[in-house]
Amino acid sequence: MKNSPKVIQLLRHAHSMDREVQRTVQVQLVQLNEHQQFCCYLVFILSEMKGQIDSTSRSLAGLLLKNNIRAKWNKYPQDVKFFVRTTCLKSIGDAEPLIRATVGIIVTTIVMEENMCDWPDLLDTLATVLMQPDELMQEGALGALQKVFEDSADRYECEFLRPIMPKLLIFYEHHNAKMRALAMNSVNCILMVNNDPIDFAIDEFLTALFARHNDNDEEVQKQLCRSLTLLLDTHIEKMMPHLPNVIEYIIKKTQDHNESIALEACEFWLSIAENNEICRTMVLPHLDKLIPVLLGSMRYSETDPALKANEEDSSVPDREEDIKPRFHKSKQHGLGGIMDSDDEDEDDDDDDGGGDWNIRRCAAASLDVLASIFGKDLLDKLFPLLKDTLMNDNWLVKESGILALGAIAEGCMDGVVPHLGELIPFMLAMMFDKKPLVRSITCWTLSRYSSHIVSDENFRQNFFKDVLANLLRCSLDSNKKVQEAACSAFATLEEEAGEQLIPFLGEILEQLVKAFQCYQAKNLLILYDAIGTLANSVGEALSHPHYVQMLMPPLMEKWERLNDEDKELFPLLECISAIVSAMGQSFIPYIQPVFTRCCNLIEKCVQQNQQHLMSPETVEAPETDFIIVALDLLSGLAESLPDHMPPLVTNSKLIELMLFCSMDVTTDVRQSCFALLGDLTKACPERVLIQSSNFIFFLAQNLDPTKISVCNNAIWALGELSLKMGPAMKQFVGPITEPLIAVINTQQNMQRTLLENTAITIGRLGQFCGEELAPHISRFIRPCCYSLRNIKDNAEKESAFIGLCNMINMNPVGVLNDFIFWCDAIASWTTPTENLRALFAGILQSFKLQVGDYNWNAFIAQLPPPLRERLTAFYEI
Repeated sequence: MKNSPKVIQLLRHAHSMDREVQRTVQVQLVQLNEHQQFCCYLVFILSEMKGQIDSTSRSLAGLLLKNNIRAKWNKYPQDVKFFVRTTCLKSIGDAEPLIRATVGIIVTTIVMEENMCDWPDLLDTLATVLMQPDELMQEGALGALQKVFEDSADRYECEFLRPIMPKLLIFYEHHNAKMRALAMNSVNCILMVNNDPIDFAIDEFLTALFARHNDNDEEVQKQLCRSLTLLLDTHIEKMMPHLPNVIEYIIKKTQDHNESIALEACEFWLSIAENNEICRTMVLPHLDKLIPVLLGSMRYSETDPALKANEEDSSVPDREEDIKPRFHKSKQHGLGGIMDSDDEDEDDDDDDGGGDWNIRRCAAASLDVLASIFGKDLLDKLFPLLKDTLMNDNWLVKESGILALGAIAEGCMDGVVPHLGELIPFMLAMMFDKKPLVRSITCWTLSRYSSHIVSDENFRQNFFKDVLANLLRCSLDSNKKVQEAACSAFATLEEEAGEQLIPFLGEILEQLVKAFQCYQAKNLLILYDAIGTLANSVGEALSHPHYVQMLMPPLMEKWERLNDEDKELFPLLECISAIVSAMGQSFIPYIQPVFTRCCNLIEKCVQQNQQHLMSPETVEAPETDFIIVALDLLSGLAESLPDHMPPLVTNSKLIELMLFCSMDVTTDVRQSCFALLGDLTKACPERVLIQSSNFIFFLAQNLDPTKISVCNNAIWALGELSLKMGPAMKQFVGPITEPLIAVINTQQNMQRTLLENTAITIGRLGQFCGEELAPHISRFIRPCCYSLRNIKDNAEKESAFIGLCNMINMNPVGVLNDFIFWCDAIASWTTPTENLRALFAGILQSFKLQVGDYNWNAFIAQLPPPLRERLTAFYEI
C-alpha cells in the first residue's frame, strides 16, 4: 500500500505533546476518514507491519479503525469489509499483548455493526485458532471470543454456540491462569443470555467448573463465583445436589480479601433469594455462618472514597459527574385526577446513599432480602451480634450495625418493634455523632421505620416530634451526604405521616427554606422532591397565606435564576406542579410567570425539534424532559385554577404548540400533551374546539393499548372533548369507534384505569352519537359494565351511564344477552341522581314489558340475592 508511509508518519505524530501538532494530526485524520480505503490502510498497518513500526502506533491504527467501523461500517463496500475482516485476524496471535487486545476489540465492533450472516464463519475460525499449538494464538482467540460474547452472545443462535463450548471447557484446565479466566468469562457471557449451549454440555461444564474451587488465581475465583450465581437462574435442578458445598464455598468467598471476588460471591445471595422456597430450605442450615459474614462485609472498606471525603463540605460545589441523571415520569389521567404513569415503584428503599455498587451495599441488600425470607430465624441469629456491633467503640463497626438495622426493617419489622423503644432513642442520639457517615446512615435507617413511628400511637406520641426535628436539623448539616440522607428520609416520613405534619408546617418550611441557601446542586434536587412530597401530603393546608409567603419567594427566586437549559428545572417544575395542586387559589399571584415560562420552554423545544428534523447532523434533538415537565405543570395549572386559564391561553401560542406535541415521536410527550388537552378542554373549551378536528385526528392515531399510558390519556381527552362538542362529535366518531371497542375488549393484563376511562368515553359518546354507536352495543356493553361497576359514584361515572342508557333505549336487543351485567352495573350505584334513577327504572320496566312477567320473573330469580334485593329496593322490580 503505497500511501502507508504517510499514514504511519501521521500515527507517530499523534503521540506528540505539541498541541499544534496534535491539532494538525486531528484535521488530517478527519480528512482521511472521508476515504473508504483509509480503513484498509489502518488494518494493514495493524496486522502486516510487525517489526516495521512500534506496537503503540500499530495499536493506535487499530483503535482508529474501530472508530471508523462504528461510524461507517454499513457504508463500506463488500470488498473493503472482507479485507478488514481477514487482515485483522492475521495478527490475532501477535507477540504484543496490546495488539492481540486491539484485534479482539475490532472483531467485536464488526460483529456489533453487522448481521451474524455477514460473518458466518467467525466462530468457526476462532475455534480453529483456539486449537492451534501456539499459545499466543490461543490467547488472542480466547480474548476475541470473550469480547464478542460479552457484547453479542444474545445475537447468536444456539447452533453457532454449541460447537465452541467443548473447546472452551478444555481451557478450564490450562496451565496459564489468564487462559482459564478468559475461557470462564466467555462461558459466563453465554450463560447470561443463552441456556441452550450450556444444556448441551452441562455435566462437563459442572465438572470443569467445580475443579476450579481451589484455583489460586483471583480472576478465576471471580469467574467461578459468577458462574455459580448464574447457574442458580438457569440450571437450578442440576445445582441442587451440589448446593450445600456451593453455599459453604460462597460464604468463604464473600469474605475474601479481594473485594471484587467478595462482591461477585455476595451476588449469589441476591440470586438464590429470588427462589424463596429453595433459599429457605438450602440456606437455613448455614445462617449461623452467613449472618456474621454479611454483617462484617457491611463495613466501609479502607479504600472507600467516602472515608476520604471532606467532612464539612456543604459549601463545596458539586461536580456535574456527581449528579445522577434524573428522568421525569410523565403523568396519566385517571378517575380522581392525575396519577403516575408507571406502575412500577421506582423508589429505591434499599438505597443507603452509599454511592457505587460494592460489597458493602451488596451485603446490605442481601441481608434485606434474606430478612424477608427468614424473618425471626434470621433476627434470632443477628440480634446478639447487632447489639455488640451498635455498642462498638470503633465507629466503622457501629455504622455497619446501624446499616444492618435498616436493612432488616422490612423483613423483620415485627421482631424489631419490641426493641424500638430502645433503638429509636439510640438512633436519635446517633444523629449527633461526630462522624458524618454515622449521622447519614442513621437518617436512612430511621426512614425505614418511619411507617411504624407514624402508625403506632405509642411511638407517635413519644418519638414522632423528635424524629421530625432531628431530620430537619440534619437536613442543614455541614456535610452534604448527611443533608442528602436527612432530606430523603424526611421525604419518606412525609409520605407516611400525611396530614399529621400539618401542626408542624411552620417549623418544617422554616428549615426547608434555609436549605435553599446552603444546598449544592445535587441536594437541591432532593429538596425539590421533599417540598413536592410535602405539598402532596398536607394538601390545602399549604395554602395558608403565612406558608405561601414563606415558601414561594425562595422557590420563585430559583425559578427566575435558572436558565431554560438548566436540568435543575425538571425537579423544580415537578415540585411546583405539586404546590399548585395543594395551594389552589393561593397560587394565583404566580400563575402568569409560571404559565409563560412553560409555554416558552415548549416553544423552544418544538422549534429545536423542527430544526433537528431538517438538519439532524448539525442540530441536536431537544431534551424531551423539558417539554414533558412543562406540559405536566400546565396541566396542573388547568386542573387547579381552571377559571384563570382562558385569558392566558388566548394570549399565547399554547394550542398551536400542542398540535406539534400531539405528533411528537416521543410517547411521553404525546402522553403529557393529551393530559393537558383534556384539562384545557374542561377549563377553556372555546380555545380548544377551534382545533378540535386536528386534535381528534391525532388522538385517533394513539388508540393503541400496547402503549397504555398514551392510549389512556388520548381516550380520556376524547371523553372530555365529546362532552364539550356534543352533537358536533358525530362527524368524528366513525374512525374512533373500532379502536375504542378493541381497547375495552382487551381485558387480559390491561391496566384498570385504561379500561375505566375507555368505558366512560364510550358512554359519553353515546350521549350525543347514540345513532352511530348503538348498533355496536352488543360488542362493548359487557366489558363497559365490568369496568364501570368498580367506580365510585361521581360525575364521570354518571355521564357514562347517561350515554349507555341512551344507546340501550335505541338498541335494547343488543343488550339482551348481557342484561344481567347491566343490572349488576346499575346496582353498583350507591346514590344515583334522580335523573339517573329514572333512566335506570325506565330501562328495567321496558325490558320487563318486552319479555313478559313469566320470563322476567325467571330472569330475576336467577340473580344473586344481594343484587335482586338491591334492584328491588331501588327500582321496585
